[in-house]
Amino acid sequence: MTESGRSGTVLADLLDRRRVCICAGAGGVGKTTTAAAIAMEMAARGRRVAVLTIDPARRLATSLGMTELGNEERRVDPERFERAGVEMRGELWAMMLDAKRTWDDVIERHAPDAETRDAVLSNRIYQELSNAVAGSTEYMAMEKLYELYQANRYDMLVLDTPPTRNALDFLDAPQRLTRFIDSRSLSFFLRPSRLGLRLVGRGGGVVFSLLKRITGIDLLRDLSDFFASFGDMASGIGERAERVAELLGSHETAFLIVSSPQRAAIDEAIFFHRRLRETGLPFAAAIVNRVHPGEPTELAGLDDELAGVLDERLAAKVVRNYEDHVRLAARDRENMSLLRHELVDDPLLEVPLLDDDASDLEGLAAVNSHLFG
Repeated sequence: MTESGRSGTVLADLLDRRRVCICAGAGGVGKTTTAAAIAMEMAARGRRVAVLTIDPARRLATSLGMTELGNEERRVDPERFERAGVEMRGELWAMMLDAKRTWDDVIERHAPDAETRDAVLSNRIYQELSNAVAGSTEYMAMEKLYELYQANRYDMLVLDTPPTRNALDFLDAPQRLTRFIDSRSLSFFLRPSRLGLRLVGRGGGVVFSLLKRITGIDLLRDLSDFFASFGDMASGIGERAERVAELLGSHETAFLIVSSPQRAAIDEAIFFHRRLRETGLPFAAAIVNRVHPGEPTELAGLDDELAGVLDERLAAKVVRNYEDHVRLAARDRENMSLLRHELVDDPLLEVPLLDDDASDLEGLAAVNSHLFG
């Protein structure tokens, strides 16, 4: 399936009845920009859309003309679209995931009562664990996505994911959490008798006592309190992870693979597409950004044509620059042919290398002129 003329119809049709759009790909390929552009276009067409990012560089906020984003959705000012020449018939909301805050929300949601909730949130073991997990946000991204999906406040959710290698972890995150909840090691600690902790205390009592004297922290007690409180909510969190996994494979979800024409990024896109196919997840299309436009052309005689217009030195520079552009365009086509061969009949859309970065609403509109026509 070709790119330019039909891409608008193709992408609009692919997303027409989807409630979740997940943009995945390598780092530095314009994934955040693509997610923002798609969200803006679907909102402009009349839908109520929320776009979520876990990009700490804050590119999403910048491109939407906002100073900052947090763990709660914020609506993009409709007047901004008017000034950018975009007719907005729907609503666009945006947020940047705070993994630690989302973990806290999970605990608050699943705690059986306020006392248990406060015991876990204030526990040193939980605080260290949640801060550590905040560095690996894959599951929390899905948790937030599912929370908004369940709330049913939006017609579409668009998620900007981590780079591809982490995105593979992102695909596995619900299953990994489920395996952790169901693991024998966790069950050992969650037994009502807390036999596991008594054994730990019996074998390591000297070490824990020494730590307590040095640091003033009763680590064994913190462990005991944490697992005693967490035990009541472990099954609920595990069930939630299973529902998150179901959403990933639902017919309401569409995965878009975003790439650049660079060979490394194309290879990542091919690898990710195969993984989606193996797991049966709903792949929709591949999008390649920053493609050098043009086909290889005959350069003979270009020097003579420029000689009457430019001085000799400048004409030579123009010729060399054009030769470089032709070579880059040929390289892009060659790399993209590998991805096209992998996709077979699945859509491959492209966005050419634009004169300016899509760092604002006008730039997003320019991207959409190629994605949606």
